[in-house]
Amino acid sequence: MARSNNSFIKKQKADKKSKIRKEKLQKKVVKTKSSTSNDIDSMIAYVDEFGNITNEPPEQINNKK
Repeated sequence: MARSNNSFIKKQKADKKSKIRKEKLQKKVVKTKSSTSNDIDSMIAYVDEFGNITNEPPEQINNKK
């Protein structure tokens, strides 16, 4: 007797699910590697003497009186 077509369809569905799961995992890994770091230094913004926002800290001037 021939096997039913049901087991073949089940296997196809399982293969498809596992393929989708693997692709999702790969996308997740790529996304975490390419994401910017959440260091506090990368989040800090400085305002210069003219009111412009910059990434570099202002130069410190010693005003001793």
